[in-house]
Amino acid sequence: MNDDDRDPWSVTEQDLYESMRSFRDEETDAVLATVVDVEGSAYRRPGAKMLVAPGQESLGAITAGCLEGPVNDLAADVLDAGEPIVHTFDLMDDEGWGLGLGCNGIIDILLEPLDAGWETVLEELDAGRPVARTTVVGVDDAASGGAVAVGDRIVTDATGDHLSAASRGGLPQSVLEAVADERERLRPRGGAGTVTVETEDGTIEVFVEWLTPAPDLLLFGTQNDVHPVARIGHEAGFRVVIASARGARSDPEQFPHAHAVRTTKPTDVAEVVDVPERTYAVIMSHNAIEDRLALASLLDTDVPYVGLMGPRDRFEDLRADMATEDDRELTDDELERIATPVGLDLGGGEPTQIAISIVAEALAVHNDRDGGRLKERKGPIHTRVAPSE
Repeated sequence: MNDDDRDPWSVTEQDLYESMRSFRDEETDAVLATVVDVEGSAYRRPGAKMLVAPGQESLGAITAGCLEGPVNDLAADVLDAGEPIVHTFDLMDDEGWGLGLGCNGIIDILLEPLDAGWETVLEELDAGRPVARTTVVGVDDAASGGAVAVGDRIVTDATGDHLSAASRGGLPQSVLEAVADERERLRPRGGAGTVTVETEDGTIEVFVEWLTPAPDLLLFGTQNDVHPVARIGHEAGFRVVIASARGARSDPEQFPHAHAVRTTKPTDVAEVVDVPERTYAVIMSHNAIEDRLALASLLDTDVPYVGLMGPRDRFEDLRADMATEDDRELTDDELERIATPVGLDLGGGEPTQIAISIVAEALAVHNDRDGGRLKERKGPIHTRVAPSE
């Protein structure tokens, strides 16, 4: 994957994690800024991140750009002190900012050194496993003299087991028990939110977030139309995997936006799928027999979405061939997972427009949305994960 021309502001979470790993390996000093709470509206929601390193461009975005300067200044202070802090920005105070921002939100941002406390998290993500961080982001005066401080945390895997978080203080058992249900409630969608915990020593604010590996966009085919889908898919945050039935067309250098390029028989496409529940497949070989065999292989997995290039009539012919040649009648559940014609109804027929349509549909399915217009959506446009009662 070639990132030489990537826009630092719009890097994906996958890119950000890879940069964090590189910084750790190269012992580069850096600070990670994370949105931990939002009151009102804001460009990004809790969990959004930006990586700041002295003398380098910041990677990622926590706002539309209005806070990058102040956050960079605060990051320098965090590096000097070697301690995490939480800073509140009141963007509703236009007079104070003098920028006419109109964001109508109050944003709390955690800034922390990219230290050894991140090693376990990065190792889990590298292995394709989701991981939860539970971090103290606020301690009132009564609790400030106790055993916890801003930045203390635990790291938890998907089974609930606590993992090592070297260089960071842990959390009292009472706090762990108080946030356990909230952590599990946030897990299905990789959510994040702040929980208030009342202890004998005072009130503690705890930020709970799930960090998840990027979803896979599996593209079966190596014709020219794969390239814009791979590029848009990567820019949208997918880990792009290209599966080819042609060994001569499986050179990774031909697909600079793919994370992996693999050779497989159409009947064995399922073997390319690493984590079915996190894989969104698009069949685009433009070969009717190979498409049919690849479709059958993918439907034997738990892949939630299989896009199939081509018109409805072609799919009906393919479906009939499956019944006669393979003695396989598609079930209602399988038909629900198949998207053909693939993509959202955006209009336009340029290759990039088609690619946007395809990736947009996969992204909508991943986010449990229908791809409708935001002006017709009731309530906030971003999912608000409110703490449970």
